[in-house]
Amino acid sequence: MKKKAVSILLSLIMTASLLAGCGTKDSVSDSGNSQGGQSSQSSSAEEKTLTFWSIATESDNMHSSYLKAIEEWESNHEGYKIKFETFENQAYKTKIKSAVAANELPDLFFTFGGGFSQPFAESGKVLPLDDYYANYKDQLPAAALKNQTYDGKIYGSTFTTPVSVMFYNKKIFEENNLAVPTTYDELLAAVNTLKAAGITPISTSVKDTWVLGMLHDGLTLKSAGPTKLQNALLKQEGQSYNDPDMLQSAKAIVELNEAGAFEEGATGLSNDEAVQPFLDGQAAMFFTGSWLGGDINTRSYDKEAFGVAPIPVVNSDNATLGDFMGGASDTIMVAKSTKYPEVACDAAFEIAKYISKNAYLEGVAIPAWNIDYDDSAVEPMTKEIAGYTTKANSFTLWFDTLIPAEDANKYLELLQQLYSGGITPEDYVKAMADQLDSTKE
Repeated sequence: MKKKAVSILLSLIMTASLLAGCGTKDSVSDSGNSQGGQSSQSSSAEEKTLTFWSIATESDNMHSSYLKAIEEWESNHEGYKIKFETFENQAYKTKIKSAVAANELPDLFFTFGGGFSQPFAESGKVLPLDDYYANYKDQLPAAALKNQTYDGKIYGSTFTTPVSVMFYNKKIFEENNLAVPTTYDELLAAVNTLKAAGITPISTSVKDTWVLGMLHDGLTLKSAGPTKLQNALLKQEGQSYNDPDMLQSAKAIVELNEAGAFEEGATGLSNDEAVQPFLDGQAAMFFTGSWLGGDINTRSYDKEAFGVAPIPVVNSDNATLGDFMGGASDTIMVAKSTKYPEVACDAAFEIAKYISKNAYLEGVAIPAWNIDYDDSAVEPMTKEIAGYTTKANSFTLWFDTLIPAEDANKYLELLQQLYSGGITPEDYVKAMADQLDSTKE
């Protein structure tokens, strides 16, 4: 009887065990096999997150390129996720400076190369990336990292090579028998012809002064040449900004304004408000970064209606059409405070590489990385600008990116005054020289 009782008890235990086993199998079947289910739960529990800040908001034509790059990186790094946060451009410039000062940086963050990010590198709050760049030097030319290098060390990766160019309306030019200007004199003549025909020659924004700066900086480069201009802006001994070639470009801005080149009310227009008349066919030209080509390519505009060209030359003794304002300034830096330095430093290059490829294939940007993929389907305008960059004689960063913030803010203020007639060209170049001298170390 006792044996029978034990036998019954064992039978009940085995049955319960089998039922429990079936129950486990049934519950796991909803999420895959048992081993896979446990692995998934463990992976989820241990998943590591890197935060990445950028200015590529949903309305930015680079947004899709970022998302695809992040997705590709995550697919190759199991157990890691990217928390992607975006901010409006102008507000971000303040936010990122505050984050550095407060030591509250995300793991990865977009920034601007040159003088803008120099304080970040000098703060000791971002990591040098030289050891990691060694893995990518055959894919990303060392020259592309000039604007991310401080005191001989690389502090950021880069992905695109934006440059200042002249966009123009082909139909307006054809109807007015105008050739694309290659010199300043030809540009001024085109302005006079268009103004006489009742057409706004150049749309620009003075409210967002960097837009006017695209034309001003380009004309200054094409007057002084890259060496003289860079020496003046970087405060090299023996080269002042108060120079006849700098004065010539300042006079050109005033001359164009007096000729009626710009639309009325430019001082109150934002970039978005200024570019729209050009895109709508109401203005003949718009001087800005090559990224506008991405807007034209990806939005509902007639792509065939627009052309692109280098900014005209002011002084052919000093500069050529192959000298460009811009360069590889878009930067990804890594915070020293990150919990995952090795992964984050490698991600700075991997994500940059993916963004470079995606943005070019989508026709929204010019790649800084070598093209080792089929680009036969890339938009013609994007390919044309890419051709400019591969054959360029020089790149000089925009004034407000190359020089430190204190100097850049004063420059933008002076440029507004020059446009509005508050100061003369002579006053302008002297004030610029005084500002640069006052902050020379």
